[in-house]
Amino acid sequence: MTQTSSENNQPIRKHRRLSIKWKWALGTALGVFILFLAFSGLLYRGFSGVLYNQERNHVSSTLDTVLSRVDNLQGHFNKATVSSALQPSLTQPSGSVSAESKLYQNSLITDLSRDSTTVVVYDANRKQVFSSRDTQITAPEFSSKRTITAKSQGAFDGLVGFSPIYSVDRHKLLGYVQVTNAMGEYKNARSKLIAILTVLIISAVFVAALFGYILSAYLLRPVVALNDTIRAVQSDPQSEERVPVTKRDDELADLGNLFNDMLDQMQRYIDQQQQFVEDVSHELRTPVAVIQGHIEMLQRWGKDDPTVLNESLSAAMQETKRMQSLVAEMLDLTRAEQIEITLNNETTDVKEVVNQVFNDFKMIHPDFTFILDDDVSKPAYAQIYRNHLEQVLIILLDNAVKYSVKRKEIHMSLAEGASTVEIAVQDFGEGLSEENVKRVFNRFYRVDKARSRNKGGNGLGLSIAQRLIEAYHGKISIESALGYGSVFQIVLPLLSEQERQQLDSAKAATAKPKTPAMLPTNLGANQKADDADSTPSAPGVYRAGSPTEHDHES
Repeated sequence: MTQTSSENNQPIRKHRRLSIKWKWALGTALGVFILFLAFSGLLYRGFSGVLYNQERNHVSSTLDTVLSRVDNLQGHFNKATVSSALQPSLTQPSGSVSAESKLYQNSLITDLSRDSTTVVVYDANRKQVFSSRDTQITAPEFSSKRTITAKSQGAFDGLVGFSPIYSVDRHKLLGYVQVTNAMGEYKNARSKLIAILTVLIISAVFVAALFGYILSAYLLRPVVALNDTIRAVQSDPQSEERVPVTKRDDELADLGNLFNDMLDQMQRYIDQQQQFVEDVSHELRTPVAVIQGHIEMLQRWGKDDPTVLNESLSAAMQETKRMQSLVAEMLDLTRAEQIEITLNNETTDVKEVVNQVFNDFKMIHPDFTFILDDDVSKPAYAQIYRNHLEQVLIILLDNAVKYSVKRKEIHMSLAEGASTVEIAVQDFGEGLSEENVKRVFNRFYRVDKARSRNKGGNGLGLSIAQRLIEAYHGKISIESALGYGSVFQIVLPLLSEQERQQLDSAKAATAKPKTPAMLPTNLGANQKADDADSTPSAPGVYRAGSPTEHDHES
């Protein structure tokens, strides 16, 4: 089926392409053809050379045999004597064993028995006196030297050996001998060799093409699966279609796994975007409705009543501040979920940060009792950006302060394991049930929504903390008992001294790092809510004074 162009209404022909399997098969066949052609050429040349030398040696040996038979004829060098010397003469009766033995042992008979060999003898006057069979050379080239040359004359194409015949004492020229070899056996062997090599090349090319096609079809199965998956995702971005996982440990398997990871990451981003829109629309519905209600009341009659006017404006301002806080925390959570750790070379002394945040909260909340159990005697370095670690600790301590109503006591601990550093924050507040513990890190999750709203929480703090810690390959967990409080534990991989030095060296060799996704710039937890909420947060900045959540709201 052809398509037409909208501009000139000319039919557009579909470009016929050649699949990789056929390209692979034809490429393999071409490679094998070239290889076998070169090999066959070398083999043919070598084998032909050996056969040619054999034929040349046969001509030379025949010349030697004829010369040995006729060089002692002296003055009797004529047709009768030459024929007698060169033709078999058996005195034994025909069929006797000795006669047959003598016949087969006669080298001259063996040479002359070849159909392609002809012996012609001339006398000193260049007159033919003997011929083993009709010769195809009509004009021999008489020479005083022995020669063996390749010659092509008429139907003859072969070797011609020529030699003068002298008497035994080398004083008298008796005649000439010519040996022609049409090389019939050589040509037949060469033809058979060409046929064999041709069949071999054709067979090898066919087998190579078939094997290449089958092998490419097998090796490219992950690519076919990848193509099918791409088409499925292209038609439906929400599709759960994935490249099948194979046991083959090769580059295509790595490509499939990488593509699956990319699809999973893309799906997470899509889910996060949808979740963000749903959460924001759900959470903003109430404050928007409250503001709208107060404005409508003011429009009807409240603007003439100073009390109602002041109450409505205060409520609207409070809801506006809560929306501002919600939007800021939602942006923080989104950045935490999609964070790309570009500060891979950043190292932080966990002991120093824990002590700093601990002392800050002691100063900010003098009505609370803070206890730090520090079992680390030397600096403990982890691969995490300092401000991100501060932000997580602020979230946990803010939550602990917020929900420690009856017993205002908070414990912190710092311990070092074999390859990890562990931080714990314990409060003695309301605690959580086992069911709520499983959901405490979910965004917008609150055990008591009304009470959480009164405390200013949006249910995002613990979600932000979890995303940050996991981004640096750490773990955050909670243990809680309803009515007895909760313990949050952070585990981060501990860097050895050698690893820290390597990271510091890499950091020094790297250009100026990008600004991190979130930076806790202050600990204004005790500042007035009006000041904290009226000042817009910088992009990616988490304010400790803004509402955070404990085990009751994540």
